[in-house]
Amino acid sequence: MQILTQKYCAEYSIKGAGLDGLKNLKTKNYGENMSKLQEFNNTPPWEWPETADVFFLEVLQNPDGKEEDRLLAAEMAGNFVVINDALADVLLNIVKNSNESEGLRCKAVISFGAALDYIYIDMDEFAEFDEYEDFAVTEAMYLRIIKSLKKLYFDGTVSELVRRRTLEASIRSPQEYHSGAVRAAYQSGSENWMVTAVFCMTYLKGFQQEILEALQNKNLDIKYHAVQAAGNWGMIEAWPYIRDILSDQNTDINLLLAAVDATVTIEHDDAESALNELLDSSDDDDIIDAVEEALAMRDEFY
Repeated sequence: MQILTQKYCAEYSIKGAGLDGLKNLKTKNYGENMSKLQEFNNTPPWEWPETADVFFLEVLQNPDGKEEDRLLAAEMAGNFVVINDALADVLLNIVKNSNESEGLRCKAVISFGAALDYIYIDMDEFAEFDEYEDFAVTEAMYLRIIKSLKKLYFDGTVSELVRRRTLEASIRSPQEYHSGAVRAAYQSGSENWMVTAVFCMTYLKGFQQEILEALQNKNLDIKYHAVQAAGNWGMIEAWPYIRDILSDQNTDINLLLAAVDATVTIEHDDAESALNELLDSSDDDDIIDAVEEALAMRDEFY
């Protein structure tokens, strides 16, 4: 599949240059002004210029650039509006490079999440039509990412944080090894690995009991991800824990908002009354908006 569209070929006179040609491009306007990153960051992705991916490539491939610039570029490069084989290749090289900072490697690997998620959801279309024009990256790049992230996760010389972020990104397109990896992380006794494991349970079936256990955990991050997982799988068994969160006036707001979201997919008879009670008792605009949206969605679904 040709990576470059005609607009890139015309503008930069590199028709047929392929992956290496796009990677080695130097932009005429953006490369001289790193403040453009903030402009991109403050602009909705669908309004980015067509050359946004070229700009991100230049920033990411500049080893002498500011760390904060490369971190921001790595984050935005994963947006589905711009990510392509060239950007994926550069991000993957960053992830695998032990000379890069841990923070940049983590940011780069997490950027794969959206593309992996989208491709996995529409995998049937991949198989049936063998057409990839509608996807962020080609089949070859997708398979390369999957293989590379698996190898990175099992590499014991890689830092714990990079391995955790690798598991959190790769889970967006579940593979055979993930069940064992997530179970091992959950049973490791490490709170950090447990946070990663419960996060992954949102995307992987077969962990209902662990999710129910995690809902009772005192670690706020573990509990937050457990609420998200319970909501994603519509676990009616989790309702007593969700109900307690909704009725606790001292609940952390992020945890509370996650519980509100979970009521949309957990089909329990008491959910609507619990939401209405929260609506009556709260004066927080974010909570009110979330509850009203959840009630509207429940009216539509049920």
